[in-house]
Amino acid sequence: MSADGTQIVIIGAGPAGLLLSQLLHQAGIENVVLEQRSRAHVEGRIRAGVLEQGTVEMLECAGVASRLHREGLIHRGVTLAIEGALLEIDFDKLGVAANVTIYGQTEIVKDLIEAAAARGQPPVFEATEVAIHDIESERPFVTYMKDGAPKRLDCEFVAGCDGQHGVSHTCIPADLRRHFERVYPFGWLGIMADVPPCHDEIVYASHERGFALASMRSLTRSRCYIQVPVDEKIEDWPDERFWHEFATRLGPNTQRPLATAPSIEKSIAPLRSSVTEPMRHGRLFLAGDAAHIVPPTGAKGLNLAVSDIRFLSEAFIAFYRDGGTAALDGYSRKALLRVWKAERFSWWLTTLLHRFPDADPFTRKMQMAELDYLRQSRAAQTALAENYVGLALD
Repeated sequence: MSADGTQIVIIGAGPAGLLLSQLLHQAGIENVVLEQRSRAHVEGRIRAGVLEQGTVEMLECAGVASRLHREGLIHRGVTLAIEGALLEIDFDKLGVAANVTIYGQTEIVKDLIEAAAARGQPPVFEATEVAIHDIESERPFVTYMKDGAPKRLDCEFVAGCDGQHGVSHTCIPADLRRHFERVYPFGWLGIMADVPPCHDEIVYASHERGFALASMRSLTRSRCYIQVPVDEKIEDWPDERFWHEFATRLGPNTQRPLATAPSIEKSIAPLRSSVTEPMRHGRLFLAGDAAHIVPPTGAKGLNLAVSDIRFLSEAFIAFYRDGGTAALDGYSRKALLRVWKAERFSWWLTTLLHRFPDADPFTRKMQMAELDYLRQSRAAQTALAENYVGLALD
């Protein structure tokens, strides 16, 4: 087995791992990114596209925001469709001094991979059978297979950014690891189509037939979702059926008539909330989906991953600058404070806008009362806006 060394091994070439690698490189800290999938697979994954202002600022700090600023769409509000009636949540009018930017996670990943390639340190793609060793010692190491040959990387720290199905979070001993989870009894059927958005802002719809979401990736490409039973099959939803149901739930009051076109991507995503604690054990640090999952309703998944990376990169940089361990020791607690607030908002918005199959009429009345309160209360709208654009990191 051939052995090499670096200061930090990063497992996973999603946005969390790639951003951490870029920030560490800027600080002169050696690192290697391992990814089990191919570059084409990683760059082709369709994911979220609503960026908090703090996320944009971190991408600027990493020097990878040029294309984002050229192509991203700045939104200063979000819209709720409540049984077809629109409620505009205007950030400026509510005194919320922030906005969100529409720019796909797929594009962020491409930008970060290009930056890594430009500096001559691309991720090691198709690294299989990754295993983490001796994380409770001062000299952990990672083994993997590449092109049929065993490899070993000696290091000082390991950053687990490999998602919910990765190896990293399982390396925390079971008797020390706590897992919190809520599984929702529905999923999102989503399609991508080359049609202009029907509204200038993202529209979240609460309808008797279920939830719907009108989002976008550009001024000519729309991303649309409807709530479906968790066991629904894609083949039961031809495009014509999807567009009819989507239009019914959204209602007729959007800014432009709903345009339809053949889907260029279609998928069903289950919804759940989960958190793994702690986010650090020994020399292993978790970030992003390796530590937490949020339902996409609140648009927090990618943004939480980036806030994790802000805290973790700052902690690593402090350690290598002056040897201090306070930031590393406090990473898990600090990150989890923000994680649980985002989990709360995503759970609340999911519960408010979706129809639950086992809910009784009282539950629906409570949803409608909450939505009516939101419609009438500036304070409630401000709370929604503050959470949507992202709470302060500190």
